[in-house]
Amino acid sequence: MTNPPRTPTPRPPRQPQYRQQLNQHLRAEQNQQNQRPAARAAGQPVPSSPSPSPSSTPLPSPTAGASARINLGRVFKAESANYLLLLGTTLFLVIFGLVMVLSSSSVDSYLENAGFFGGLLRQGIFALIGLPTMLIVSRLPSKFWRRIAWPALLVACFLQCLVVFTPLGVEVAGNTNWLSLGGFQFQPSEVIKVALIIWLGVILGKKESKLDDWRHVLIPVFGVGGGAVLLVLIGGDLGTVMIMAGILFGALFFAGVRLRMLAIPLLAGVAIAGLVAVSSPNRMTRILSFLGTGCDALDGAISAPCWQPLHGTWALANGGILGVGLGNSKAKWSWLPAADNDYIFAIIGEELGLIGAVVVLGMFILLAFAFLRIMRSSTHLQVKVSTAAVLVWIIGQALVNIGVVLGVFPVLGVPLPLISAGGTALLTTLLAIGVVLSFARSDHTEAGAS
Repeated sequence: MTNPPRTPTPRPPRQPQYRQQLNQHLRAEQNQQNQRPAARAAGQPVPSSPSPSPSSTPLPSPTAGASARINLGRVFKAESANYLLLLGTTLFLVIFGLVMVLSSSSVDSYLENAGFFGGLLRQGIFALIGLPTMLIVSRLPSKFWRRIAWPALLVACFLQCLVVFTPLGVEVAGNTNWLSLGGFQFQPSEVIKVALIIWLGVILGKKESKLDDWRHVLIPVFGVGGGAVLLVLIGGDLGTVMIMAGILFGALFFAGVRLRMLAIPLLAGVAIAGLVAVSSPNRMTRILSFLGTGCDALDGAISAPCWQPLHGTWALANGGILGVGLGNSKAKWSWLPAADNDYIFAIIGEELGLIGAVVVLGMFILLAFAFLRIMRSSTHLQVKVSTAAVLVWIIGQALVNIGVVLGVFPVLGVPLPLISAGGTALLTTLLAIGVVLSFARSDHTEAGAS
């Protein structure tokens, strides 16, 4: 008894130019299927499928490319608009920062026998490490941050203790805020910032129903968080301390803590900052130069404290509206100290003019807008607090840096986030943004599941 002939599997439609080849292939396959039952009945070997020649082999179906495009589209559509807005703005600022680090550091790098691209290569290595790390961190769930909040803060504080209490600490520009381990130097204070934004979100999220009780708010935040800030203050880095204090107060404010509960800690913080400022001759010199003492003389040599702010102002003035052109700065030729770091905004204003400076300000505003959108779209207090802490950190530090260059604040020694040269600052900033991206992704996933 012979088996009934098999029905060929339907094929997806091909484009007209392949129809003739497809019909030939189908007819050959049909003839082969018809021969197989007779061969089995006669006990003969079943003919195998002939290998089609390259000329008779139909090309891949156009539907395969469409499927690939659809799958790729699903990958991009899987993330929320808030996620993509924050990611895109961050990538723009990092790439723009690499360009400006190359321009502002080329002269000093050449004088240090590192070649014109030495500064770019150093910063580029940290960017190549930081960007993938940010994307990996963005895939972590929110519960992961709840688990590591306390260990991360304790490890960061331990590293800062090594800076201020052991010979491993390195003093730079009068501040002991660098740690040297195995020939590699980094700033544990930047690590404390990341640990603080995670820890504050977890602690205040757990105490959401007790935010009206000052014992459940001020004691843990200023007891533990304030202790971490105190370790940095012992090293003498007042600029970083001000940013970290802003992180604490910003987290409490966006958590919904009453303002009257923050009045006394705020006044105490201002008093401590004033005492620390007047107790240091270096800081008092900066403050006096900011007030114009010794910097407004029309003749004579420029004093050392006035040199940097004056040349930063002259660089901005030289740029005008359109700038002198990328790479054509005069201030970077050893006239402006820290041209690739604290005063990189002056080089931006000189080379790209007022338009370039406004674009940088606009990108930081867009970054703040992305943070606010993530905070607004989330229903978890942990997400809101941690995102608010990152917002205060990055945007507040950017405003302080730009204000110093414009002469609004005295020289505080804080870099421009994502743009200034500095490996530790770039890595930790990208890590903090990765934490916020993980929140945006988790909230979007929960919304899609519901």
